[in-house]
Amino acid sequence: MKTINLRNYYYPCYKEDVLVEVSDEVAEAIIRSVREMENHYRRTCRHKAYYSLDAFDWTENYALEHSPSPEDLLLLSEEQADHERLLSMLEEALTQVTEIQARRIRRYYFQGFNFTQIAEAEGVNKDVVCRSVHAGLKRLRKFYSRQRRTE
Repeated sequence: MKTINLRNYYYPCYKEDVLVEVSDEVAEAIIRSVREMENHYRRTCRHKAYYSLDAFDWTENYALEHSPSPEDLLLLSEEQADHERLLSMLEEALTQVTEIQARRIRRYYFQGFNFTQIAEAEGVNKDVVCRSVHAGLKRLRKFYSRQRRTE
């Protein structure tokens, strides 16, 4: 059980402190909601959305939705680190497939060619290119799964 002061949280108009004993979950919910209100006010001021909130219904939400939260920034940085790690492993992984498969995978995924364009450039059938790319991807998946097991 925690003791909270209602004057500090929800009733600033109270002249005296009003102490109430509540459970831990309720106290945590109250503190979290107060933090969210304070953060909302801070973001509103930071993005200068406070002067025209009554102009349109969407103004405040537009200003506030375009600023990522610290949690979003952390998740984004973790995703970028994972992406960079996988890209650094990609060249090593492409050495595990044949030279033709690696060339076709690079053309298909990185240069934006489709199977027909690759087949025409190399003078082979489209089905051969398709099977080659899929076989190379299968070998790349095996390589990445082995790498994950060793980590």
